[in-house]
Amino acid sequence: MVSAYVRNGHFSEAVKCVYEMLSIPDVRPDHYTFPPVLKACNSILDGTRLHCWISKLGFDWDVFVSASLVHMYCRFGFSCMGHKIFKAMPFRDMGCWNSVISGFCQNGNAKDALSILDEMRLEGVKMDSVTVATILPICALMNDILNGMLIHLYVIKHGLESGVFVSNALINMYAKFGKLACAQRIFDNMEVRDLVSWNSIVAAYEQNDCPHNALGFFHQMTLDKFHPDLLTLVSLSSSIAQTKDCLGGKSVHGYIIRRCWITKDIVIGNAVVDMYAKLGIIEYAREVFEELPRKDLISWNTIIGGYAQNGFASEATEVYKIMKECDNLTPNEGTWVCILPAYAHLGALRDGMRIHGHVLKKGINLDVFVATCLIDLYGKCGMLSETLSLFHEVPKDTSVPWNAMISFHGLHGHGGTSLKLFTDMLDEGVKPDKVTFLSLLSACSHSGLVDQGKWCFDMMQQMYGIKPTLQHYGCMVDLYGRAGLLDKAYNIIESMPMRPDSSIWGALLGACRIHGNVEMGKMASSRVFGLDSEDAGYYVLLSNIYANFGRWEGVDEVRSLARDKGLRKTPGWSSIELNNTIEVFYTGNQSHPQWKQIHKELAIVNAKIKGIGYIPDYSFVLQDVEDDEKENILNSHSERLAIVYGILNTHPKASIRIYKNLRVCGDCHNVTKFISKLTEREIVVRDSNRFHHFKDGYCSCGDYW
Repeated sequence: MVSAYVRNGHFSEAVKCVYEMLSIPDVRPDHYTFPPVLKACNSILDGTRLHCWISKLGFDWDVFVSASLVHMYCRFGFSCMGHKIFKAMPFRDMGCWNSVISGFCQNGNAKDALSILDEMRLEGVKMDSVTVATILPICALMNDILNGMLIHLYVIKHGLESGVFVSNALINMYAKFGKLACAQRIFDNMEVRDLVSWNSIVAAYEQNDCPHNALGFFHQMTLDKFHPDLLTLVSLSSSIAQTKDCLGGKSVHGYIIRRCWITKDIVIGNAVVDMYAKLGIIEYAREVFEELPRKDLISWNTIIGGYAQNGFASEATEVYKIMKECDNLTPNEGTWVCILPAYAHLGALRDGMRIHGHVLKKGINLDVFVATCLIDLYGKCGMLSETLSLFHEVPKDTSVPWNAMISFHGLHGHGGTSLKLFTDMLDEGVKPDKVTFLSLLSACSHSGLVDQGKWCFDMMQQMYGIKPTLQHYGCMVDLYGRAGLLDKAYNIIESMPMRPDSSIWGALLGACRIHGNVEMGKMASSRVFGLDSEDAGYYVLLSNIYANFGRWEGVDEVRSLARDKGLRKTPGWSSIELNNTIEVFYTGNQSHPQWKQIHKELAIVNAKIKGIGYIPDYSFVLQDVEDDEKENILNSHSERLAIVYGILNTHPKASIRIYKNLRVCGDCHNVTKFISKLTEREIVVRDSNRFHHFKDGYCSCGDYW
């Protein structure tokens, strides 16, 4: 009866049945009673009670009972207790060895699992299929490809490769090491494949950023009459997110809804939220998130990360606040990795420092991903010394922290330092990845290092075999465009092996605005509007080009086009954090309580900087009005209001830090240089492109941004 309950999944009834039997004095359990019921225990309390009965009745010397106890303790995370029982066994069969190795593996004790494997070999016990399938994931976890390949050699030598689950484990292991050719060869040589085999090869390509191959295997799988399960759909949704196929994403979601899988398993619900977030359809992601019948920490981390990755930093922080109010949830490393980029984007240094405090309390400040996010936070808040301190503390054996530092220095216009960090990284034996080169190209672009940027672009392909993505090409277009080499920028676009997207043509359009090339600007804008006619920013860029040359009919035409599509320019705002409060100023806004004081002080500052050489540049005004009205428009720009507010509310000569959502206009850039000289203050402005450190009448960008 006990065995029947266990086989049919009625575990609570199985345990109750044994307790009932133990309460009857006429019936004595034997060594067949305990192994099945130990598998059925739902808690460690039941397991320890049964262990007491086993010891009392003298069955702990039975190999099957002891093996079941080992397995039970390991299942509940008490692998040390399981190992103690295992060591005391007078005889250990293959099942016992596998149980204790599996137990340590399940509890993340990789080193102990491998040491027991060595002990097993010393005793002359050979590995079987179960041992191999258990130990291969540990090799991947420990990044020990040598041990993994030696086990593969053992598998071939002892004829174990015909086992389906051994082949599946080998596919998964090679996928974790990025050895897709090896994984593919094993899959191709399999005489029999099950659903796990197909899931493994699909996941192998999905996890290694080869979504089209993953989708190809999924279609082959369906042709072979295999029906996808939850794990298939998790890999499929991730692959579709990588290909940016919104229609395919909706199809997968529909398939899942029809089978009611979101209500059955939270993993698939989280995967759908993640898919929509990566597709950029964040409103769908939030809708699916709200409909989840149960939300775990991964659900919250996914939606917070989705908002942050899509530029909705304020929404990410709001969701984080709601999550903290849930009694059954405690933020972990994943949560902080998701929320810290949002705080970095907002310049919310104080909130980010609170997270840093939690990280120090938990003792995970050396976790490379958390530390990298903290480097990013302090870097984007302009805290150079804190960033360097964190970088020196964190392990630097992967490219992740190096990439953050290269990117950070690039944002501050220190392209030379970024290149020096890159050479240091190579000297340390750390292999660069595509993110490294993206950060390098961006740094070269911000600093006008054209030759060095070309060198990095060539090295990436020729020395490291990294194929440029759209983002890399976008950086090259931006690099040449900012330097005024518009023809070279255009040639880069023409030579691209893939179709350029709106961001590529947008980079060229931005360069045309900087250098006043109307004809190329018109051509670039026509390409941009053909790919993305819904982004108001591109209309603003073209309007700026016409306005700079006084072609007001062109300005009116572009504005009319945008108006007909219902598009509105993103309102400019600047923020400043003082006295634990973030004050936000919008361009032309007069609702601030100190507005009259700000306006009065601004007039005084303007008069003084004109006396030391400031001349307003009216080319940055996009309205066809008189000069005095143009000056009023320039004076209403949000960064000026925020800077003057900082002057009024801080000690003389104190530094002022401003965060702006758009690019700083040329006239405001010039004004800030004069204000820094007049007030003898350092003024740090982070705009949508980079950092500007103004001091003594100069900017760190060297007027190149």
